[in-house]
Amino acid sequence: MTSASALTDDQPRAPHALAGAVAGVLAGAVAVGAAQLAAGLTVPQSSPVLAVGQAAIDLTPAPVKDFAISSFGTADKTVLLGGILVVLALYAALIGILAVRRLAFGMWGLALFAFIGLVAALSRPGSTAEYIVPTLAAAARRLSAVPGRPRGSAGRSGSVAPGPARPAPETLAAPDLPAPPAAPGPPTAAEARSEAAGPAEPNDPGETPAAATGYSFTFLPNPDDPGPPRGPARRRFLVSSGIAAVAAVAGTVAGRELATRRDVSLARAKLRFPRPAVAAPPLPAGSDLHIPGLSSFITPNDSFYRVDTALLLPQVDPATWQLRIHGMVQREVTITFAELLRRPLIEGYVTLTCVSNPVGGPYAGNAKWLGASLAALITQARPRAGASQLLCTSADGFTSGTPLQVVLDGRDALLAVAMNGTALPVEHGFPARMVIPGLYGYVSATKWVTDIEVTTFAAASAYWAERGWSQQAPIKTESRIDVPASGATLRPGPTPVAGVAWAQHKGIAAVEVRVDRGPWHEARLAAVPDIDTWRQWVWEWPATPGSHLLEARATDKTGYTQTTVQAQPPPNGASGYPSATVTVQGS
Repeated sequence: MTSASALTDDQPRAPHALAGAVAGVLAGAVAVGAAQLAAGLTVPQSSPVLAVGQAAIDLTPAPVKDFAISSFGTADKTVLLGGILVVLALYAALIGILAVRRLAFGMWGLALFAFIGLVAALSRPGSTAEYIVPTLAAAARRLSAVPGRPRGSAGRSGSVAPGPARPAPETLAAPDLPAPPAAPGPPTAAEARSEAAGPAEPNDPGETPAAATGYSFTFLPNPDDPGPPRGPARRRFLVSSGIAAVAAVAGTVAGRELATRRDVSLARAKLRFPRPAVAAPPLPAGSDLHIPGLSSFITPNDSFYRVDTALLLPQVDPATWQLRIHGMVQREVTITFAELLRRPLIEGYVTLTCVSNPVGGPYAGNAKWLGASLAALITQARPRAGASQLLCTSADGFTSGTPLQVVLDGRDALLAVAMNGTALPVEHGFPARMVIPGLYGYVSATKWVTDIEVTTFAAASAYWAERGWSQQAPIKTESRIDVPASGATLRPGPTPVAGVAWAQHKGIAAVEVRVDRGPWHEARLAAVPDIDTWRQWVWEWPATPGSHLLEARATDKTGYTQTTVQAQPPPNGASGYPSATVTVQGS
């Protein structure tokens, strides 16, 4: 049972609204912790925060995605999750405030929270009944902490009449709506009139006494005293709030720890690969110009760009991994990781490029890959006449559409298992991913791949094709200026202008540089092992004082020269000359 005081309007007073907001946020934090713990015990990907985040990624319009990638780069997922947590905190605060006024409002807010979480979890590819457990756990924990309200205090103006059996005021017993204890004073005129009229009317239909939530509340009997809780009530509120905060952190940490125990770091560390049947050619002398600030020929694994839709990295155990090849085939093929390693392995250098890369952008990297021939695997399944696409599916449900004829045209299309001499990092697709030279990553580099359906472009659309990106995605011939950096201040005299250029599966034949839109000057090219990698270049510029615009362009071995036409990444890759504006100091 809850004691009540006279509130003379429909709105809870500011201190009570603030306390309700704090209680709502704490209860929401505990609910998230409970969800994380439940996800750790069941399926890590079923966490409501992650499920809602993945749904947000899937439903976000392509222009918004492009803005996020261009604005936040590889930190876009961190920004998204942070935004979701901020929205959850605001929503929890709102539920707390509304529940102070009317418990039913808080219950409806909770129901909406649970509904969104359940829909997001069940919409994930491969979701099972286990995916609803974390959301239900969060909702149950949130339900136990929904702030109640005193009888008769909301939805009506006027006073609450104390009856002869009116209990003594109770203080806050949980992190909700603290109020200072106060000795009962003489009844106000309104209370006297209310007592003369008889007992207070019962709660509105659907109301639940605060005691039903496990909490009790005290409202200030003096409506002119808006002061915060003091004395024992404040101490109890602070202790209860501290307990709630600790519970939230404990649930989150425990859930993360349980999920981490499922990671594949140990399995990855234990892997040993056989010697490749076809080894990569030795790097020729002069493949790396070793100019400070210039991208190295081999991009280290921890520096290699990462662009994907996974908020939680799939932890795929190689002992259970399988790849299924089916669809328009005469023979369905299923291969395990152990069987994959027994196939002839090919080693080669390949540069990958993301279609979201702006002109001169960072989303390109070169590595030495080890893997089995993807063409041999597809040929083993014997595609039927008319097939045109490989619809490749990741362990997290992402799909890419790869042109079948490109895989079978003789290039080293790989089902890769290693990167720069070590097992694939988890963030780069462990235990197996696709690497196909000459195509942008969204159609050629599916990570954590587990399924390949041989089909047609008319019959099936992959993730990014559904969002307006081109189905056929050959990489455009491009270049980038790494040094000097745009905005740099330089000294006059000989200055190296250097960068990288790429035209995968065509090769770079020349790079030229110009200053202030003057004549083009041919740069010196580094050596390369084959045509599937980027190529370093450098031009020695006799820098003169003043502000200058540097531009570059590449020509590939088919004779095509990089265009000056400016184009944004959608729908098939950016184009234009990379540039850098620099200032050369006076002599």
